[in-house]
Amino acid sequence: MVTQEQRKRQLAREKFLRQQQRRTAARRKARARNSVIASVLGVILVGSVALYTSGVMKDDDKANASSETSPSAAATSKAPDPCEKPAAGKVETQSWKKEPAMSVDKSAKYTLDLATTCGKIDIALKTSAAPHTVNSFDFLANKGFFDHTKCHRLTTNGIYVLQCGDPTGSGSGGPGYTIPDENLKDKSLKSNVYPAGTVAMANTGQAHTGGSQFFLVYQDSQLPPSYTPFGTISESGMKVLKKIAAAGESTGAGDGAPNATVVINKATVTKS
Repeated sequence: MVTQEQRKRQLAREKFLRQQQRRTAARRKARARNSVIASVLGVILVGSVALYTSGVMKDDDKANASSETSPSAAATSKAPDPCEKPAAGKVETQSWKKEPAMSVDKSAKYTLDLATTCGKIDIALKTSAAPHTVNSFDFLANKGFFDHTKCHRLTTNGIYVLQCGDPTGSGSGGPGYTIPDENLKDKSLKSNVYPAGTVAMANTGQAHTGGSQFFLVYQDSQLPPSYTPFGTISESGMKVLKKIAAAGESTGAGDGAPNATVVINKATVTKS
């Protein structure tokens, strides 16, 4: 016969078991609910990323960019274009198999005038120190090679240059021939710094691979002395160059196409 005390213990044990069962069931329900919530959130997140990358949320993004002043928003905002529309005309596709014969007077003074959409950039050329380079520019300018070409690259981090002279605008174009490196021991290149106002040849990183691409330095830039310095920009030309640089570049990362529409309407080499 079950005593009253035994009955109490049995009832307590049954109550405890029922509580444990309810708690186990509650935990199962919670896990199932959390799993569903996580799945839904995952779908929403993936959908949001897809919407953003496909452009559906771009208008909201622009609105936020205009109302916030966070550093990231400021870094990616595009400055107004300070330049005019390009002159009518198109780039002429031209190529030569070898460097042109020397025709410049090494003892004379030459200037390179770049009539750009952003203003005139005039450059005093270092003919005696870089005769092959100046001779090539004289040849190409007379052929209209640079006319209507875009300055395709602006760097605003580490080095500070505007790069031009590529008829394709891709960074890989040239005249079909290469010229030798020159004037790499120019007195202006101190401590591997190309000073502001320098105009130098771009190359592939290998010796004697210059073609038609060149860069204009708007702020002192640390570079190895591997790029032929062949000209110096005038004070008025520097103002134009700094205006272009102030508009920034397209990627926000410090190296991309200039935001300014920089087109060389006409390039002219003049002997004086």
